[in-house]
Amino acid sequence: MPLRPVQVNIKAVDSAAVGRFWAEALGWSAYSPGVTTYVGPGGGLVWPDPVVVGVDVVPVPERKSATKNRTHLDLATDSLAHQAELVARLTALGATPVDVGQGAVPWTVLADPEGNEFCVLEPREEYRDTGPIAAVVVDCADPRVVGRFWGEALDWTLREVTDEHAVLRSARGGGLYLELLRVPGGKTVPDRVHLDLLPYPGDDQAAEVDRLRALGATDLDLGQGDVPWTCLSDPEGHEFCVLAPVGEAGDGHPVA
Repeated sequence: MPLRPVQVNIKAVDSAAVGRFWAEALGWSAYSPGVTTYVGPGGGLVWPDPVVVGVDVVPVPERKSATKNRTHLDLATDSLAHQAELVARLTALGATPVDVGQGAVPWTVLADPEGNEFCVLEPREEYRDTGPIAAVVVDCADPRVVGRFWGEALDWTLREVTDEHAVLRSARGGGLYLELLRVPGGKTVPDRVHLDLLPYPGDDQAAEVDRLRALGATDLDLGQGDVPWTCLSDPEGHEFCVLAPVGEAGDGHPVA
């Protein structure tokens, strides 16, 4: 059975501070169940969250390079006033404006306190029911190829695909989108942001990893050593992890 994305993994030197920033950005809460800082809806840590894709901020020793991330988040707003308020609030919390060549556009491009780019979108009807994260956006050379891979990898529907972009969303409806945008140039540095996937209860992690390899994923050695998750990359080299089913990785909290 296809996998489900359960969290966006963001690397940071000060994972606790960046986790708090993203909690403020999303209107969620930051939890520290282990070495990482998990950001999800308030009311207590529930993982995997049955409704939303959370954010897991992982500590690393290296600071982000000047190279733009090839994966970023788009944040949803419900009015122009909300967009302006969110941009102002996040700037006060340490976000900085970023020029990635976007030109005159109705959305605002910012970076979190460690330089990870994201967009605060103007209100759009298609994002009315996504929650605070409208989309995970991935730069790629061939959206058709990458879209086919992710459409097979996930329990999500490939809703639209052209030479310029591909759009996926959960087959069960609701939640954020995965959007693949055609961008000139290839991947040159390791991803600072990636998706973590999880098998459904009763599914076999090893079998799912083998299925992804058959679809074009390749094994990835990031120096992770002996861990309960498997690091892979998609056909264009974007990293992602397949986590162990809950109950097989300690207490079931975010681990990758």
